[in-house]
Amino acid sequence: MPTAEIAYGTLILWGVVGYLFGSIPSGMILARVMHLGNLREIGSGNIGATNVLRTGNKKAAALTLVFDAAKGAIVVLLARALASEDAAQIGALMAFIGHCFPVWLRFKGGKGVATYLGILWALAWPMGAAACLIWLAIAAITRYSSLAALFAAGWTPVVMVSTGYGQFFTLAAILGLLIYARHWSNIQRLRKGTETKIGGKANA
Repeated sequence: MPTAEIAYGTLILWGVVGYLFGSIPSGMILARVMHLGNLREIGSGNIGATNVLRTGNKKAAALTLVFDAAKGAIVVLLARALASEDAAQIGALMAFIGHCFPVWLRFKGGKGVATYLGILWALAWPMGAAACLIWLAIAAITRYSSLAALFAAGWTPVVMVSTGYGQFFTLAAILGLLIYARHWSNIQRLRKGTETKIGGKANA
């Protein structure tokens, strides 16, 4: 088989692996195992850590955050070790898409922030740390999880270029745009001043 076909086949394989890993609905699984109810009927109806926190179970929310981040990180690390850097980036993109549009939940998934952070940590830990620091700073100042995510997604690609990690810029920019798209309703509520703060009762 020609080398080019092998390379494309490898990228497709890791794209599929990434999507399947990303599609694992950590929050839904933990909510069911820990008897927290149906996340679709709680708060915003989202399956991510922020909505899991609205059940009042901080442990479940923390575990959801860790598992959602791990989905992206594991794919990157495995693809990098077993295939190539290109495969790692393709796997990362598809893991993110899998989280946002999981086949198991009729393509209605989360907003991807934790998975995004996990991907960044695995690609280059200084970039993961930078994104987390941006998120934490904005969240501490404003108490808006969504605004913190938007700042992190918007500024991290800029930090990459300015600190010598430009090889990841395209992937980070695509993921950032997807995060903005997934947070469109949050953006509208932020503009209207009706967005829910961390720990508050969610808007639908």
